Amino acid sequence: MIERAAEEAFAPAKALVQAGRIPGATLGLVTATGERAVVLAGEAALEPAREALTREHWFDLASLTKVIATTPMILALADQRRLDLDRPLTDAIPDLRQYNPLGAAERNLTFRDCLAHRTFLPAVEPIYTFGDDPARLRAYVLQREWPQGPAVYSDINFILLGIAIERLTGAPLSDWPLGAGLAYSPRGLTVATERCMWRGRIMRGEVHDENAFALGGAAGHAGLFGTVDGVLDFARGLLDGTGASPAALSAMRERQDGDRTCGWERRFAGWPGGQACSDETIGHTGFTGTGLWLDFERGLAWTLLTNRVHPTRHGAMDIYDLRPSTGDAVIAAFDSLS
Repeated sequence: MIERAAEEAFAPAKALVQAGRIPGATLGLVTATGERAVVLAGEAALEPAREALTREHWFDLASLTKVIATTPMILALADQRRLDLDRPLTDAIPDLRQYNPLGAAERNLTFRDCLAHRTFLPAVEPIYTFGDDPARLRAYVLQREWPQGPAVYSDINFILLGIAIERLTGAPLSDWPLGAGLAYSPRGLTVATERCMWRGRIMRGEVHDENAFALGGAAGHAGLFGTVDGVLDFARGLLDGTGASPAALSAMRERQDGDRTCGWERRFAGWPGGQACSDETIGHTGFTGTGLWLDFERGLAWTLLTNRVHPTRHGAMDIYDLRPSTGDAVIAAFDSLS
């Protein structure tokens, strides 16, 4: 009974909600054969008015955008031979650092480099502070001489991949077909995120990430919203092989550089998915308090969705302990069923 496993694994999150450490949380489990369970507790919003969290609420998925939207889009275009993962981004973005075509290091970066976060690009840049014209900000990203440093997990990598998709398809990212319960513009009840000092309001139904907002709301690194069932549908498609081609699944699962695959992370010591899952597990997190993990050996995926940044990101940091404890609880409860 996967429902029992979900209830048991939800105990750490439920305790934090009851203690007032996070407003609300939803835990969803799904298997490759389609068994599914969802449990939840708490509030979708505390301000300006309290609202109980439901299964139908849309969460700002934050950096889960990278793995649920951008990575599958890039790999689908590779399947269609519209790009080669090991070719430079300039195949899609010929004007990248166009004023230094022979000497700019950015012009040598490949699609795979960006997917695996093995570039010299910085983790993040406050692009939104340079204006609010999406076209101008894209130009800034493309023409900036980025400071070089060691490879780190970088939003800039995925902003560039998002621009590449737009160039190759001739359409905004929001035009790409996504499954039910996934969208760049949520179509129903939404979970509140932060009281943003820059925008002067509680963010709800609008992307929390400042750079994604300034880029028009849909960007390669953030901007996607989803319901728990939308996320679980996506996960099941990867588990049972119906949601991506064999080549795309292989790219998402195989280590490209250290613990990183194309888009995802593989299990490593101290990672957010806990230590009880198999070595055949991939996962990713989102800043707003979201996460998704898939254990291919067990044929099991789980998503933990919270609004831990509501009403401010500068509060409790319990999410960093909650994620691995939930992952370990999921595996322990699931294994006890067999």
